[in-house]
Amino acid sequence: MKKSDISSHVAGQASLSKAAADSAVNTVFSAISDALAREETVTIAGFGTFSTKRRPARQGRNPRTGESITIAASKVPSFKAGKTLRDAVN
Repeated sequence: MKKSDISSHVAGQASLSKAAADSAVNTVFSAISDALAREETVTIAGFGTFSTKRRPARQGRNPRTGESITIAASKVPSFKAGKTLRDAVN
């Protein structure tokens, strides 16, 4: 399912225009992204929790040359599904 499919589904379920639903979906995704950028946790009851995790620096290899390189530390987004979502999938 793509973002446009989600917008179409929201438009049909909420009796909104496609443009209004697209704007709503973009606003929700933007709010989640902004919160994660501030390293906040986003919890949606019955769905799951979005958070950020730190990935430490580590050694890697350049596959072309075999040369050892250092991969910098970074933050990555993480998602943990809630019980309701896990039960719906299974």
